[in-house]
Amino acid sequence: MLDTRNSPDRREDAREEAPFAPFDTVEGDPSAGLVLICDHARNALPPEYGTLGLPPAELERHIGYDIGAEAVTRGLARRLGVPAVLSGFSRLLIDPNRGEDDPTLVMKLSDGAVVPGNAHADAAERERRLTRFYRPYHTAISQAVDRVEAAAGVPPAIVSIHSFTPAWKGVPRPWHVGVLWDRDDRLVISLLAALRAGGDLVVGDNEPYSGELEGDTLNRHGTARGLPHALIEIRQDLIADGEGVAAWIDRFAAILPGVVAQGRQREVGGREMGRTPKSRSRTP
Repeated sequence: MLDTRNSPDRREDAREEAPFAPFDTVEGDPSAGLVLICDHARNALPPEYGTLGLPPAELERHIGYDIGAEAVTRGLARRLGVPAVLSGFSRLLIDPNRGEDDPTLVMKLSDGAVVPGNAHADAAERERRLTRFYRPYHTAISQAVDRVEAAAGVPPAIVSIHSFTPAWKGVPRPWHVGVLWDRDDRLVISLLAALRAGGDLVVGDNEPYSGELEGDTLNRHGTARGLPHALIEIRQDLIADGEGVAAWIDRFAAILPGVVAQGRQREVGGREMGRTPKSRSRTP
């Protein structure tokens, strides 16, 4: 049964919305010089949007959020004692990891699922979602980065945590984890080396996607500000339960402080990636 709360008339009647937090934070020591972010932490939707007309089970899929990423981000922030900013809304409402002019900002079709609540999202509705959800999240990231920079006295590092599906269109993905980046390799070189050092992981360098996406979160808060940054993608089946989450928290807690310290000593290399972007949508 379709959720009638997604009709334009019903949404207009609900403009006096109940409070809905567009982001959440984990407090930490800003002098550590590191900010963690999680763009697709939750699959939550404001009550007036219902389920965007989708069966609830669809929101539990990867199209609704990055499975396991919130737990890893929170646990890692607490372990390292560093601040984190996490989105509070489903990527299906509006994707915070896109530029404001990106055509995939509000998805009408995602991995085979038609999103009825987005079908008639016009420019006014797009602006409404930008104002209420997207921009407050990005403002929170900017403010966290500003606080860390002021306290640490050095350019802060930004690390974004995401997750990806074990297979795409029936093809298994061999990587356990990937590091996405564009032009700034200050964190990337050490991070790739640390992840590969144990010999037990298949580590992707800009796999399963490319980090080249104009206007995305790290382009906005990292590249544009000249700050060292990297995006970590963990395969979802590896962080689907508490045991897996704990294992990856342990792994990253052991290596990230050293990666950040080494990155501060390195100039931007801008090494040529020499590859075609794998997927600019980064949805799966």
